[in-house]
Amino acid sequence: MAPKIKRHERIIALVRENGFMPIEELARQLDVTPQTVRRDINLLCEERLLRRYHGGAALGEALETEDFMLQKNKLQIEKAHIADAIAAHIPDRATLFLSIGTTIEAVANALVKQRNGLSVVTNNIHVASILSARSDYTVMITSGVVRPVDGGITGVATVDFINQFKVDYAVLSASGIEEDGTLFDFDYKEVSVMQAMMHNARTRYLAADSSKFGRPALVRMGDITEFDALFTDSPIDDVLAKKLEDAGVECVFASRELEG
Repeated sequence: MAPKIKRHERIIALVRENGFMPIEELARQLDVTPQTVRRDINLLCEERLLRRYHGGAALGEALETEDFMLQKNKLQIEKAHIADAIAAHIPDRATLFLSIGTTIEAVANALVKQRNGLSVVTNNIHVASILSARSDYTVMITSGVVRPVDGGITGVATVDFINQFKVDYAVLSASGIEEDGTLFDFDYKEVSVMQAMMHNARTRYLAADSSKFGRPALVRMGDITEFDALFTDSPIDDVLAKKLEDAGVECVFASRELEG
């Protein structure tokens, strides 16, 4: 295999593993110059395998679609437990925001089975489709640009739409959670939407399976202490648990709650 092809495969593998890779770090791990990495990234961007950002690269559209389907099938049981626990914390006839992500789609499925008379604003066309099966639900979908990979809707128009509402609950996820509780995502437009949902909700729930902890991402979304409760599927780091306790953030381990 030609050295360039092997290098390209290694670059894609590193970006896929880490979500985002700085050029300098890629150069160090591949033992080549940053200029070589930049040329490689430009070629991979032309093939839509990567997306160039200032100082580094993330997955491009072609690989995002593949990874989304893998993520959708990953930890399905754990996500279902998280979703059931969240649905149990939301009363009938509540108003809420639901954002983008496979865990949030699981929440939508749980709500349809457990709750009555909900009013939901979402920027996720898959969530809207799931919820529309209930004739007693009011489902509002935001304006904006649809992202083909996951049916998410983002953009300035999406934020403007959300800012017209004040709801009881916002149920959100994050692509990555660092050890200090900082929340990250890969798309700055999606982050703007989620921040608007957080600002316009009286109660904020974070749904995050165990794969999200320690996973790096690109755009800062906020801090875990800005939420009222964290719903996850396994025990978290002691330092982070203490931070949540000090901030008065409830931590719900979904599988334990269901088993108990």
